[in-house]
Amino acid sequence: MTKSLKATGNQLADSAFQLTVLRQEVVDVLHLPPFHQKMGEAGLFPLRPVAPAVLQINVGKMCNQVCKHCHVDAGPDRKEIMTRETMQLCLDALAQTDIPTVDLTGGAPEMNPDFRWFVEEISKLGRKVIVRCNLTIIVANKKYHDLPEFFRLHGVEVVSSLPFYSADKTDRQRGDGVFADSIRALQMLNAVGYGQPGSGLTLNLVYNPAGAFMPGPQAGLELQFKRALQKDFGIVFNSLFAITNIPVSRFLDYLIESGNYAGYMEKLVNAFNPTAAAGVMCRDTISVGWDGGLYDCDFNQMLDLHVASPSQHIRDFDAAALAQRTVVVNQHCYGCTAGAGSSCGGTVA
Repeated sequence: MTKSLKATGNQLADSAFQLTVLRQEVVDVLHLPPFHQKMGEAGLFPLRPVAPAVLQINVGKMCNQVCKHCHVDAGPDRKEIMTRETMQLCLDALAQTDIPTVDLTGGAPEMNPDFRWFVEEISKLGRKVIVRCNLTIIVANKKYHDLPEFFRLHGVEVVSSLPFYSADKTDRQRGDGVFADSIRALQMLNAVGYGQPGSGLTLNLVYNPAGAFMPGPQAGLELQFKRALQKDFGIVFNSLFAITNIPVSRFLDYLIESGNYAGYMEKLVNAFNPTAAAGVMCRDTISVGWDGGLYDCDFNQMLDLHVASPSQHIRDFDAAALAQRTVVVNQHCYGCTAGAGSSCGGTVA
């Protein structure tokens, strides 16, 4: 795949169509309970937020990669980019709160022309910055080669996607040559101290399954990745986050095209875990879209499911009003509550 769903005119580029497909398969075809009913049976509906710990900001859908499983439908042809004006509104909102962590995502967030300014301004507010880096951006162009040093200078926590510790599985999901570029980028991050014991510079990796199955136990996967990357490439890192692929956007397209959609949804529903459901990330996270819209999580953002609050845009940010909201849920939420659970920080149960 070299173009986004949006660029090819795929029906699944429309969020309303995705929601229709999700409901039809789960409720009408498979006759499985809708997510809110399952949550109700567990005594968790309506789902209420707790004090926000993370402001996750999508600074744009532009990316140097077009990955098969991308829930953002990101790519070089996506021109949606957060403006500096909207970034300033995020800073103004952040200053009103004691939210300790800002999680910058994309696309490739580094491709936003105001990315470095934004990181510097967030740092001035004394907040921890996480950047979700696809690794290949670091080596894609000379103007990004100094990113490891920039991250080090500002104490940024780097969370990097690496589907597997071998080239075949990684390139199959993310494109030819991605593994080799990712290894080079990880070595550059290690060289400035990231992942090194005692450095205080955190480098975490993210594992997403390459197919229509749930990830294995996170601790075991982390051990495998650490052994293989150390042995073959001399790479060290802090933690591995195992994240379940959510049936949204390009991963939803993959499931349908491969004939795995019904089976995957049934697997997620049958693996529903009330303990994981109680710890979902949408409870302590506020998600900001590239245009300033507010959401309960990144996945709701991609489905245009705004927060259930009068405060629906960053310009109208009202922490008190947001604290009173009910978290918006739908069928895709089964992905975060299956098995050991799934969040941007890995498993939750």
